Amino acid sequence: MRHTVVVITRDRRDSLLAVLARLRDLPHGPPVIVVDNASRDGTPEAVEAEFPRVRLIRSPENLGAVARNLAIDHVRTPYAAFCDDDTWWEPDAPARAAALLDAHPRLAVVTGRILVDPGGREDPIVPELRDSPVPGPPWLPGPALGSFLAGASMVRVEAFREAGGFSPRLWLGGEEELLSADLMTLGWHLCYAADVVVHHEPSPVREAHLRRRHGIRNTLWFTWLRRPLPAAARRTAGLLRTLPRDRVTAAALAEAAAGLGWVARERRPLPRDVEDRLRTLEASQRASKARRYVS
Repeated sequence: MRHTVVVITRDRRDSLLAVLARLRDLPHGPPVIVVDNASRDGTPEAVEAEFPRVRLIRSPENLGAVARNLAIDHVRTPYAAFCDDDTWWEPDAPARAAALLDAHPRLAVVTGRILVDPGGREDPIVPELRDSPVPGPPWLPGPALGSFLAGASMVRVEAFREAGGFSPRLWLGGEEELLSADLMTLGWHLCYAADVVVHHEPSPVREAHLRRRHGIRNTLWFTWLRRPLPAAARRTAGLLRTLPRDRVTAAALAEAAAGLGWVARERRPLPRDVEDRLRTLEASQRASKARRYVS
């Protein structure tokens, strides 16, 4: 077996059980690891009762995206197919992604084509992935990316561990951006694969304000942690022009400001070649309809 499926969840029992039922039908029965982020709705008990073959890890606290780091500690295959508790892979998708990683040793992440259910329409982010302007080496099997979507990507475990996984400080919300930049700094590459299809049926159980607050904060933190000062100032100014003037934004800016000491201590500007790649994304980020913090 070349891949393990990794799912993180919190308080979405019914949605998770539906996802696990689909994952159970994947060809060759890959191992599945679920990390429960301190659910209060009986999720872990339901998983143990209905899916005894799933490796269940109970976290005593809500780790956010860092729960994936915990799962990776238990992965014994070369690759990990990440899922959220409202996403799942089409039957042939994991094998396709693993084949790309097998064929390209410096490829760290394969992000699939996301279809939103019910209906199977393309997620608004897909055109940005398909038309990514990021330059990449000629051997890449798809468009080069500057970041990825964890709930719809397969990662090379070796690369994930080398880059340190997801930052505990960022917790959840745009946490992939920092990890992606660090992967590229280490010489790894990320790409989009149109024939690797992942489905997303958004759960009605959402903390939209919390996710938006953390998304704004984490975008600012990443920008000042890794981008050179002119690029950081430019992106910050552009973000501030587009943010809603509301309490969520105010809370996000306050949290970002409270972390400035940490940012200053941890700041490591990207190498020139990686910064040049990220700079190509600035126009698409400004025009994006899928990256607006307005929920």
